[in-house]
Amino acid sequence: MPMSEMNRKNNGPDTPEDLNTDENIAGTTHLSEMSATDEEMDRLRDELQEQKDKYLRLFAEFDNFRKRSARESLELRQTAGKEVIVALLEVLDDCDRAEKQLLSADNIDQIREGVQLVFSKLRAALQARGLKAMNSINTDFDVEKHEAITEIPVPNPAQKGKVIDEIQKGYYLNDKLIRHAKVVVGN
Repeated sequence: MPMSEMNRKNNGPDTPEDLNTDENIAGTTHLSEMSATDEEMDRLRDELQEQKDKYLRLFAEFDNFRKRSARESLELRQTAGKEVIVALLEVLDDCDRAEKQLLSADNIDQIREGVQLVFSKLRAALQARGLKAMNSINTDFDVEKHEAITEIPVPNPAQKGKVIDEIQKGYYLNDKLIRHAKVVVGN
């Protein structure tokens, strides 16, 4: 083998055709492509900043909504009974008038009639707001509606397990139980 061939094998290619000129190899990027990458980075930074701004605005809006809802809920709870109280003010006025009549009247029938009128007006005002009395006497005892105070023996076996007497009425408000009836149950 001649020496020039050996040099070629050992030292690499001698001609430009033998040089590796692949443009996809790292380090062969051009400066114009670098500026495009910088523009792309600037665009991405702008988009990121825009998304951060949207997120912060959304977070602030949600925080304001949460605070406003809490404030409105508190106000609602504080004034929830206002409507009932305003309706009962008329009954209170009637009670005041009845009290004055009690002190000066001699006729017990007039006093009784006036007091019954006040009681009727009170019941009507509460019923108009959704209050309904529970009917318990002679019904089956139900632990969901009744609170048994005591049990008494009954002579009639049909009355066993039924409400015999009502110590304190139970009430519904808009068909929701708000107070259990205290009852005496037959045994």
